[in-house]
Amino acid sequence: MKRTKSILAAALALGIAFGLIACGGKKDESSGTNGGTAQTGGNSSSGGGVKSTSKHVVINYMTTGNKPTNGATEKMLEKLNAILNEKCNAELQIYYIPWTDYLTNYNLTLAQMDGSVDLVGTATDWLDAWKNSKNGAFLPLTEDMLKTNCPKTYASVSKEHWEMCKYNGDIYLIPEDNYAQWINHGFMYRGDWAKEAGLTNGVHSWEDMTTYFRSVKQKHPDIIPWDSDGGEATQLSGGYFASKNSFIPLDGINVYGMFGVNKSNLKKIYSPFLEGDDLVEFAKLMKQWDELGVWKKDVLNNTSSSNREEMYLGQVAAEQHHTQTWYTNVRPKLDENVPGSDCQFFWFGEESKTLTRMLITHGAMAISAGSKNPERALMVYDLIRNDKDCYNLFNYGILGEQYVIDGNGYRDRPAGYTDDANGITTNYWWGRNDDLEIRDAKGAWPQYDEISKIYESVAIDYPYGQIVWDVDNINTQLENISDVQANYMTRIAYGKVDDPAKFVAEYRAALKKAGIESVIAEVQKQVDAFLAGK
Repeated sequence: MKRTKSILAAALALGIAFGLIACGGKKDESSGTNGGTAQTGGNSSSGGGVKSTSKHVVINYMTTGNKPTNGATEKMLEKLNAILNEKCNAELQIYYIPWTDYLTNYNLTLAQMDGSVDLVGTATDWLDAWKNSKNGAFLPLTEDMLKTNCPKTYASVSKEHWEMCKYNGDIYLIPEDNYAQWINHGFMYRGDWAKEAGLTNGVHSWEDMTTYFRSVKQKHPDIIPWDSDGGEATQLSGGYFASKNSFIPLDGINVYGMFGVNKSNLKKIYSPFLEGDDLVEFAKLMKQWDELGVWKKDVLNNTSSSNREEMYLGQVAAEQHHTQTWYTNVRPKLDENVPGSDCQFFWFGEESKTLTRMLITHGAMAISAGSKNPERALMVYDLIRNDKDCYNLFNYGILGEQYVIDGNGYRDRPAGYTDDANGITTNYWWGRNDDLEIRDAKGAWPQYDEISKIYESVAIDYPYGQIVWDVDNINTQLENISDVQANYMTRIAYGKVDDPAKFVAEYRAALKKAGIESVIAEVQKQVDAFLAGK
């Protein structure tokens, strides 16, 4: 998901909003029973009052994404709410945070504390979960509260995983820890065209990717190999550093992933943007790609690009995104439209075998501290996550309208179905459950299973998922660094420089002037303190 400089504005706005409060007193997917209706639960923020389910309540679930307009989601909610009414005397409504300036609006909505939201989809790496926990936007959840109101989820999450959801000793998050997914980025490319380039075993390095692009330009001169919109500089540079230098960026310092550790030394903070030879080599390679014609000459102004749609139709040679996009969307659609295209995936970090497992809090559910019905919100969440009927409705829609089950037990689309006319939008990325998942009939599952084995053999846990970075003393420097990055890195990543080495030197001088060395020192100090306390 693209995160922009608006995040910095959001952080400042959120700080102001929470300061005022203190003075005053996260694309779109979707019968068992749940053992009866839970009757009581304590509100940990109010000292533990006992609540009953005799009064009907509305639970508002907040998620990132644009509100659907085709009426299908509302129709699904009618069926879901009939079950929720029966089991816990509640109904669910969805509160959407549109993608435009999503983080700003997300944080400000939470800061209002007006009871307008109850369940909150969140994440520690892209939706400020720890910051919102620290600032009081989320309700601390006691074990008694979870056991009573969210029993199936509580029992399914290990003690170790609950520990990973704590801030200052209190549980604030419910992790999506029983859902396997890989969203590490890389290039999707055509296997048939790789063979034309002599890459009979596929693309496994940035040099192979260059060979592939050169061959495409020679053998398919009318093709723009990668019709990029010029907005992939962060993924390109980070992907190159992971591949060539085992770089693991730290989440939550700045939006460009400029600070991190090396897989061989997880204790030392550094920035390959500031030191080493890799950035110069990356700049030279990107200039080579630009001269090859990998993208349009006006790539930095190519705001109308629709590369993925073009990839589906066989009109481009590559798409940059993550593994899950490859096996669920791009490969299946390209197979359908261009039989024999054999879409493959070159993952960033493949050369150095550098890969971190998905954080269990990359998707998590929290309860707003302003919720008037936190116990009932937990009951609703427990049902959506663990009750088969609720799960299928919320994730997939209505059987026969949004999906059907084929002869292999896979989930397919009914005749005449289209996403625009018939799809539901719940954006439930905060509690998916592999025990209830139904594989999509159109997914490239053999390819997914094969690459998953490779990933599992090399992946390590992200080392600093529980650190809540304190950036108060370095906010000015981080803003200055982000300005430098925005001004320089896009040109470097798309080869729009005359002398790569000279331009990188100028860029690094600007980073030093912006205060990058003091940021590295402060982050190192916090890592040292974290490691000393383990």
